[in-house]
Amino acid sequence: MFEQNQLLEELHFEGEEFTPKQKKIVAAAIEIFAEKGYAATSTSEIAKKAGVAEGTIFRHYKTKKELLLSIVAPMMAKMIAPFVIKDINRVLDKDHDTLEDFLKEMIKNRAAFMEKNMLLFRIVVQELPFQKELQAQFKEHIVAKVYKRMERIVEHYQQNGEVVEMPTKTVIRLFLSTIFGHLMARFFILSPDEWNDEEEMERTVQFLVRGLRPW
Repeated sequence: MFEQNQLLEELHFEGEEFTPKQKKIVAAAIEIFAEKGYAATSTSEIAKKAGVAEGTIFRHYKTKKELLLSIVAPMMAKMIAPFVIKDINRVLDKDHDTLEDFLKEMIKNRAAFMEKNMLLFRIVVQELPFQKELQAQFKEHIVAKVYKRMERIVEHYQQNGEVVEMPTKTVIRLFLSTIFGHLMARFFILSPDEWNDEEEMERTVQFLVRGLRPW
């Protein structure tokens, strides 16, 4: 019925006492929020997609905003965080010979993760800049858990002479903003016929490697 029904069943509702109707509402909301955005989505559309009366939504959620937060905040904690941390750890825990090797694996790793979770990422990308509650969840469940590990990676490559001596937080910002921009172009901006994965990854990696090389 929905693209992510199996994922929702396995992860989002794990340990939750949600009724079948609630599950339909949440699945419908995810699909429509991802397609149209929160602001452009009405509760009547969600109800129609879920096959329930609009009043059923308001018996479970007082407002559309509460429905959004009930979806994205727990998903951030239960789905994104464990998988992001686990997947990133697969990269960070490996002994990479060079900065170039590390960056290539990081890009491939994040691209594979995003490709499997496109609906969720669409909602997060669309709503994170505007929802303070989601920003707090993101900082708590992802940023705080990944940052210290990234610091150690940066310090390792600085000691190896591959990264210029500058504050680690600055290097991390340059890493993440460049990689995120690469992924946004790949999945949300350019069409497949405008994109060559290997070529664009190589350009992105060389931009970082050469730009961060000691002067």
